[in-house]
Amino acid sequence: METTYEKKISIIIVNYNVRYFLEQCLTSVKAAISGMDAEVFVVDNNSTDGSMEYLKPKFPEVIFIENKDNPGFSKANNQAIKLSIGEYILLLNPDTVIGEEIIRTLCFFMDEKTKAGAIGVKMLDGSGNFLPESKRCFPTPWISFCKIFGLSKMFPNSKRFARYSLPFLNPNKQHKVDVLSGAFMFIRHDALNKVGLLDENFFMYGEDIDLSYRIASGGYKNYYLPERILHYKGESTKHGDIKYIKAFYNAMFIFYKKHYTDSGKLMQLIIKMAVKMKTSMAVISGNKKKAATKKKQRRMLVLCTESNFEEIKAACSKVTPMPERIGMWNLGKHRAMEAISRRNMMNGYTDITFAYPDMRFEQMLLLMDSMPNKMITYHIYNKESGRLIAAGSNK
Repeated sequence: METTYEKKISIIIVNYNVRYFLEQCLTSVKAAISGMDAEVFVVDNNSTDGSMEYLKPKFPEVIFIENKDNPGFSKANNQAIKLSIGEYILLLNPDTVIGEEIIRTLCFFMDEKTKAGAIGVKMLDGSGNFLPESKRCFPTPWISFCKIFGLSKMFPNSKRFARYSLPFLNPNKQHKVDVLSGAFMFIRHDALNKVGLLDENFFMYGEDIDLSYRIASGGYKNYYLPERILHYKGESTKHGDIKYIKAFYNAMFIFYKKHYTDSGKLMQLIIKMAVKMKTSMAVISGNKKKAATKKKQRRMLVLCTESNFEEIKAACSKVTPMPERIGMWNLGKHRAMEAISRRNMMNGYTDITFAYPDMRFEQMLLLMDSMPNKMITYHIYNKESGRLIAAGSNK
């Protein structure tokens, strides 16, 4: 018998020392749930950057849970899930931005497909590039071996060697997949009631793979939908740090002990080898970054109304070194979407800034998706907060 829920959607965000990213995330969430029967939780894992003092007055409608220590991602999410009363639950990273229509779209999809247990979406990084962890396969010993030792990169289109990130599946189409990312996981509450909450043995990483596995084993289906979100990826953790590399592979070992017991000893050996290899690569990569030459001169294009241009220029100088040139795409004269058809005008710009609320978040995400470029950094300026946010700009 299905449970009757008081809300349509419960959104849960776990925060750790990323107050400005979280502010931007909550701004986008607020726009996305406008007019909906929704609740939003922020679980803070003992941040030391003044996150709670800064955000609580700005978002009085949000339910804040303040931990006195850092119990980990899984436990923090579970704290809010136990209090939630939504038919659907969205686990969302604080370093994300979502569009105004995505919550309604996913609720409608779940309403129509009653066997759907969870949904993942098309995640873009701060340069507009598709993040392959948006859709993944269960990491069987063979699939993990191929990823760890580079076979998936050597044969990126092979269904035998490159299954981990499913690169042969079109990211612009809907698919049934195995694993969804914990950065954005839209879950049927009834499915959680059946298969259980996040496994708290996973402190960080791996909990999304484990939950995806249990949802599928519980008779539900996991879906990937090409709905766009921005995920700065790694602002709430340090993906290049040796500590986090070890944490990731330790989480994988927990997963194998739990779900692939017959291959436990083999995978333990493979994981130990992987930790040593990845640690060495991280040290080498870190040294290369230190020795890197200074960046080329930067040029920024700002998409805003003319009345906001000067204050955005002032905000730029506070967050990053002042670009040598700042141009404007005047939204008072030109539609934002015209920029897609005139993308040749973007050539030569190293930074592109979107102004909110001059532009909707949906428009920003569409432009980023249409113009991915590793050489470009996308920024978002929020007129209400007066802050310019991009990857690495949390301070």
